[in-house]
Amino acid sequence: MLGSRRSRRRLTTALAGLGLFVTAAAFQVTTTAAPAHAATTNRVLFDDGHAEEAGNADWIISTSKPDPLSQDSSPSAETDWTGALSSWGVALQKTGDYSLKTATSALTYGGSSTTDLSNFDTLVLPEPNTLFTTAEKTAIMTFVQNGGGLFMISDHTGADRNSDGEDAVEILNDLMTNNSVDSTDPFGFSIDTLDISSGYPAAISDSTNEVLNGSFGTVTKSLIADGTTATLKPADNSAVKGLVYRSGYSGNTGAFFATSTFGSGRVAFWGDSSPIDDGTGQSGNTLYDGWNDTGATNAALALNATAWLSGDGSTGGGGGGGGGTCTAAQLLGNPGFESGSTTWTASSGVITTSSSEAARTGSYKAWLDGYGSAHTDTLSQSVTIPSGCSATLSFYLHVDTAETTTSTAYDKLTVTAGSTTLATYSNLNAASGYVLKSFDVSSLAGTTATIKFSGVEGSTLQTSFVIDDTALNVS
Repeated sequence: MLGSRRSRRRLTTALAGLGLFVTAAAFQVTTTAAPAHAATTNRVLFDDGHAEEAGNADWIISTSKPDPLSQDSSPSAETDWTGALSSWGVALQKTGDYSLKTATSALTYGGSSTTDLSNFDTLVLPEPNTLFTTAEKTAIMTFVQNGGGLFMISDHTGADRNSDGEDAVEILNDLMTNNSVDSTDPFGFSIDTLDISSGYPAAISDSTNEVLNGSFGTVTKSLIADGTTATLKPADNSAVKGLVYRSGYSGNTGAFFATSTFGSGRVAFWGDSSPIDDGTGQSGNTLYDGWNDTGATNAALALNATAWLSGDGSTGGGGGGGGGTCTAAQLLGNPGFESGSTTWTASSGVITTSSSEAARTGSYKAWLDGYGSAHTDTLSQSVTIPSGCSATLSFYLHVDTAETTTSTAYDKLTVTAGSTTLATYSNLNAASGYVLKSFDVSSLAGTTATIKFSGVEGSTLQTSFVIDDTALNVS
C-alpha cells in the first residue's frame, strides 16, 4: 500500500518565464534516440522516391540530389535552389542548424545508404503518389517508434498525379493501417477522403504550443486549396492534437493540421500540399505560391513543425537513431507508475493517485514536492543499457507553482543519469500541462546507471514537479 502524503497547499499555476537550467553535459541533446551529433545540426530527409514530381507537382527542395548544397552551397534566396519546396529548404539552411538531404530511392532503416533513415532526425513525405512497399512501411514506422520525426503532407482525395490508382490520402492511410509495426491506429488519426476546394483554416489558441508559437513565428491561419482534413481518435492515441481546423470544425473532426507521438517519435500531418508550394520550380510545372500567401502563415507552420519534429530548441523530438544489432526496447520498469512503487525507489507519497494533480495517462504519476515548505523528494530506478545501443531517456513533466517571480529559481528538480546531470528545472518552468523532455544517454551504453529525479523545495510557496510516462528507449 502506498504511503499517505501530507496535504499540500491549494495549487495555483504561475505561468512564469520558461527558464531552463541545463548543464553542458556532452550527451544531453533535445532529440530523441539519435546518435551523437552536433547539438545544432538537425538532420532532415525530404522524400522524392514516390512520384513527388509527378504531373504539376514539384515537391523537392532542389534539383541537386541527394545534397542540395551541390546546387548552391550558401543559398540566400529561394531561387538559389530549384524546386517548389526550395523556400522551405533555403529557410532551414540559412539558420545554420540544419543538414538537408533528398531521398530518391527506397526508404530504409538500419542500412548503409547515406539516406538511410537512421542518419536523420526527421522524414518529410510531401504528398507521396506511389504506395510504400512493405519494407518501407516497416522502416518508416520503426524510425518513428525509435525517436524519428515524421511529417506527412497529403492532398485531396483523387489527386492521383501519376495515374497509378493511388493518391496521397490512400497512401498515407495505408502507411498507418497496413504495416508490420503497429496497424492499430498508432498515431490516433485517419485522413479523410475529401476534396475541400478552398479556405483559410484557423489555428487554435495555445500560447505554449511549439508548432504554433515557435522560433519561426506565430501561426494564425493556413491555406486550403483542394485539400483534406483528418479525423482524430484520442481514444487510440491520447497524444493526438488538432492545431489548425477547417472553418466550422473543432475537436476530433476537421483537423487540417495535427500532431501526435508514437513510441519515442513525433508525427505531424498537413491536409494539403498547397501551403508548401512556393510558386517556383522546374520548367513546365504550373505552381502557385501558397508559401507566401498573405492570408495565411504557412511558412511559420512548416518551419516550426520541422523544428518540433527534429527537436530544434524544443523539449524533445526527432532522431531516428542508428540501426546496428541492438534490439529496440523500452528498459524502464513500471514506466507510467501504474503498478505503484514497483521497481522505483521513491520518497514517501511520491508515487500517488492523488486527484490534486492529474496523471498524464492512467491513474498514477510521480509527484515530487508541492508542500510549500522546505522539503526534498527523490525518485530513482537503476537500469542496464546494453552495449552498442543508442539510448534515449524521456518523460513528461508538469510544473505547477505558487511562486510569482519571473527571475528567481526558488524550487528545483534535478535529473541525473549515473553521475551526469542532464537538466535542472524550476518554478520558472511552470506551465499548464505536461511537456515532453528527452535526452540522449547513448554514452551510458554498456553500463548500469541510476536514473534519478531530485526535487528540492524552498521554505514558502509550493512548487510541484509531476512526472509521468517515463521511458528509456534503446535501438
